[in-house]
Amino acid sequence: MKSASRRILLGGGAIILIAAAAGIWIVQGPGPLAFAEGAKVALADYRAGEPTGVPVSLASASQVERGEYLAKAADCMVCHTTEGGKEYAGGLGFKLPFGTLYSTNITPDKDTGIGNYSDQEFLNALHRGIRRDGARLYPAMPYTSYTYITDADALAIKAYLFSLPPVHATAPVNTLIFPFNQRWGMMFWSALFNPNTRFEPDTLKSPEWNRGAYLAEALAHCGECHTPRNLAFALDNRKKFSGALAAGWLAFNVSSDKATGVGAWRDDDLISYLSIGHAPGHGTASGPMGEAVDQSFSWLTPEDIRAVVAYLRSVPATVSPDLTATLAQPASASHRIGGTADPRGKTVFEGACVSCHGWSGVSPVSPMATLTGAWAVNDPSATNVAQIVIVGTKRHTPEGAISMPAFGKAYSDGEVAAVSNYVTARFGAKASHMTAQDVAKLRKQTAQ
Repeated sequence: MKSASRRILLGGGAIILIAAAAGIWIVQGPGPLAFAEGAKVALADYRAGEPTGVPVSLASASQVERGEYLAKAADCMVCHTTEGGKEYAGGLGFKLPFGTLYSTNITPDKDTGIGNYSDQEFLNALHRGIRRDGARLYPAMPYTSYTYITDADALAIKAYLFSLPPVHATAPVNTLIFPFNQRWGMMFWSALFNPNTRFEPDTLKSPEWNRGAYLAEALAHCGECHTPRNLAFALDNRKKFSGALAAGWLAFNVSSDKATGVGAWRDDDLISYLSIGHAPGHGTASGPMGEAVDQSFSWLTPEDIRAVVAYLRSVPATVSPDLTATLAQPASASHRIGGTADPRGKTVFEGACVSCHGWSGVSPVSPMATLTGAWAVNDPSATNVAQIVIVGTKRHTPEGAISMPAFGKAYSDGEVAAVSNYVTARFGAKASHMTAQDVAKLRKQTAQ
């Protein structure tokens, strides 16, 4: 009897362990490069080229100069700088459903910044999400992507940051509610979702592909915005690059799907979008993507941009069922044709928008203001259209600065919803049905 009971207990324990392992596997999901089926090798064993570091043109540059390029590729300044504030001095608020999280000061100030960080402490923060004092960082700091950055590149970034003027600035106190304010809990989250491993090249892929993978996954951390998250707020790479809401904006599908992703875009379109934030017939980058272009991608060399494009071409196609597969053509030039039942939409558009965007959606002012073909107006949720109306857009391109005023304070929630619905109905393939309540939620995420 005892042996039979022991077998039952052992069998039950084995079933529990298998179920637990299966549950962990389901929650964890695949890594960001799991779709590439070639054998991965340690960087030291890869003989086809050097996918990490800086472009050949900067190979002989100083560590600080190389670090500056890598810091821009990693888009560090955007998250660690407030509007009108000192660069890298932190204090930018990230509005979450459970409170607001503020970015930290990463200038070399010894009291409020990272001036006392040793090399190993900097690597711990970048790769493992552990601060100098041992406290855990929240994944708003994308260390699950930065973990793939090589030690040499990470320390070059540190050298650049330490070359900057120290700024004495203490970030506001986070307002996270319990239990999300318990940093120690991130220990368990990191154990599940942070591999703490450096980039490993794929032996079946070209050097250009591997360079693009390193740029997109490790430095630019594209998945942090463009990949949906699971219930544990970790990236769900089963739907890699299929689009997701990020900071109140829709980061669109950039998988190779030809209908709702970028699979049908020409290489020149993708290169243009990443380089200057605009591609004819596809629209202009705004919000977080506009910042990523202006502060990061636009600083990359042409060969690095092409490498990112080569990598994007290989990402498996994932359909976004909420996006339309057919983009609308230019609207009628007559203001009498097209519209919505709510007359406020046309009224607002006529008073605030038509002078730049035109009744046809083809801008008489700038190609960057053309609405025809833009992803935002062809998104039935109208999320980004409403956000642009609320907060405006400020872009800095090689041709100069361009901007659209913020109308969030000029119009009510109902009026913003009405003009957003009018824009998608007139210039998009499918009209949106945004409500004043939807706009109110967006305002909470943009503080406008």
